Amino acid sequence: MGILEINGLEKHDEHNIVFPSFSLEVSESEVIAIHTSTNVRTSLLKQFMGEIPISNGEILVNKKNVKLSKRDFFSEVGFFCLDDELYERLSVKENFSFFQKLYESDFSIDEGLHIVQLETKRNVRLDKLSKSEKRRAIFGRLLIQNPTLFVFEEPDQNIDLETKRVFLKMVRELKQKGKAVLMLTSNMESALSITDQVYRLDDTGLHALDVRSEDETANEEMTGLQEEVLTQENEEEIIIQPVRFEKIPTKVNDKIVLFDPPEIDYIESRDGQSNIYIKGEMYPSVFTMTELENRLHPYGFFRCHRSYIVNLQKVREVVTWTRNSFTLVLGDAKKSSIPLSKTKMAELKTMLGLK
Repeated sequence: MGILEINGLEKHDEHNIVFPSFSLEVSESEVIAIHTSTNVRTSLLKQFMGEIPISNGEILVNKKNVKLSKRDFFSEVGFFCLDDELYERLSVKENFSFFQKLYESDFSIDEGLHIVQLETKRNVRLDKLSKSEKRRAIFGRLLIQNPTLFVFEEPDQNIDLETKRVFLKMVRELKQKGKAVLMLTSNMESALSITDQVYRLDDTGLHALDVRSEDETANEEMTGLQEEVLTQENEEEIIIQPVRFEKIPTKVNDKIVLFDPPEIDYIESRDGQSNIYIKGEMYPSVFTMTELENRLHPYGFFRCHRSYIVNLQKVREVVTWTRNSFTLVLGDAKKSSIPLSKTKMAELKTMLGLK
């Protein structure tokens, strides 16, 4: 059952598109992360919280519309925002008791203290806690509220490892209890640490990332190899010209994230590691520069420098600094500059039919 339904939601800032129309559904026992820029994250969260009007689209939680009835909507959803605070002069338990009465909740205070690992701090005032312990107390406040949908903004930003561990365990328990969880973050590593269901929201829309474990990737490669061998053995006289389909794997922690070649802006080699850049985000590659060059050449990628491979479709300008110094300027938001070596300049001209 869909707990959260986002239908045709979009945001414009005067003549600029903050994010285009997109739709998303989050069901019970489902954890989804949206990876996006800080600006988009803030705008989306403010629309969720009713702080800025929704001109196009709708946000529903258990069929309750934030535009039509904020009271009913907020009874179903709990928010964690980066600037959230509790009452500093009250103890952890006193804060929990206050919110238990405010939300008319029957969620156990002792259970909340246990989940966020603040049992030994129950009678300690908030102003005596560390920053990470305060974060856990805020997570506890959400547990006490006991909503159907939990929305987190950068929940693991600037916290210690113990608090991050507590948060991840808490999310697993929420999932087991049938809750829906939505995380908004500009950090891909954070998104992948909480779920394999990660979406990227940018100026082109909402896109699901292809996330797999290393074991899944290895199994698929082995299956593909076995199928290729069988094809060669059984159909030796048949020549098959398959449609070229290639995904480029990157590694984030223990997860493999697969990208389509057109998504890639450029690749940089640094200290022996090949890093793939997509919309300003860096992803470590599992391949060498030579391997990437060979895989990506059919898709219009060019080895413009010994340390760089660029997607020529993303190049907007070639700048000549001196007779022997050139730079490629991309059309991304940062107007990234990629060095172009003298020998590669001649090759590029030939490719473009300029020589």
